[in-house]
Amino acid sequence: MASSSNRHRKKNRLPDYHWVDYDDEQLLGMKFKNLKLQLRNSPVWPAVERLHAELERRGIPVRPHCWLSTEWFCPDGIPGIAIPFYLAHPRLAQLERKMMGDVEGGSMKWRMRILRHEAGHAIDNAYALRRRSDWRKIFGRASEPYRNMYTPRPGSHRYVLHIGHWYAQSHPTEDFAETFAVWMQPKARWRRDYEDWPALRKLEYVDELMAEISETEPMRRSRSVIEPLSELDMTLGQHYRKRMNMYGAVEKRYDKWITRVFTARDKRPRGVPASRYVREIDPQLRRLLERRARLHPYFIDHAIRTVRQRARDLDLVLRQSTREAKRKVVRLHERIVLDILQRNRENYTL
Repeated sequence: MASSSNRHRKKNRLPDYHWVDYDDEQLLGMKFKNLKLQLRNSPVWPAVERLHAELERRGIPVRPHCWLSTEWFCPDGIPGIAIPFYLAHPRLAQLERKMMGDVEGGSMKWRMRILRHEAGHAIDNAYALRRRSDWRKIFGRASEPYRNMYTPRPGSHRYVLHIGHWYAQSHPTEDFAETFAVWMQPKARWRRDYEDWPALRKLEYVDELMAEISETEPMRRSRSVIEPLSELDMTLGQHYRKRMNMYGAVEKRYDKWITRVFTARDKRPRGVPASRYVREIDPQLRRLLERRARLHPYFIDHAIRTVRQRARDLDLVLRQSTREAKRKVVRLHERIVLDILQRNRENYTL
């Protein structure tokens, strides 16, 4: 009789996909529908189960259904969540990192943050929360148009800080989803973390609202899926060309500072890649910055991602040894974080 540990390993075993050993060029030539990806038994499925368990513990009746697509989203009016394909297999995550420089939701902690945010949208859809007058009073009108660009204020205390780029400030529905995600976090200390912030009233409202809906049935139960991977004729190459055109305008404001700390690869061919070095010292970097600047981790995360992405785009390497570089790298991130706060205005593409 198979042991429970063997059954667990069998349950979570990845399917044998024929494209696993393809090189990048072959993989980019494949159509999404031909990947035949499965969400269950994939590396991202435990996060879906964890989300459902968290909702159950909170007494929320909704269990958002999930499917694979090209990116994260929750369709308007549908209490479900689309999850990006690259999280369903390590080979696809590797390609995503090479093509886009990062894997959004690549760690369990990161993907849970995104899933909680998308669950906020799903619950809004399930109960049509945005139609409530009290919801509109707290968050604003959901009918406001989405803008391609928005101008957040990083120093504002009227919004929670959660997934990145001060996203709660982009639209009333995003404000609600971000507030819900902060409220949802296990062992959340939102009352303490947001004490004396105007955003605390939003969190208290969500707390009261979730207690209310826990005793009611959802208005919408649609299990529809939008743009499922299994129906997409687009190739991975076409997808990445489209994404790179969309996100090509990367933050270049700090290039002058960054190139003073790092140098071009052709000037030091054997130098350690700067983006790799920043990734390797990430935990130390965060601890140092949090201790010195006493800033919310959100600001630090934005600075680190900016430096890593620009260092990768510019193909930069360390000017000296890793030991000698650390102090300058820490100082670089401090300057960027402080500049963000001092300017207090940034533009980001949604």
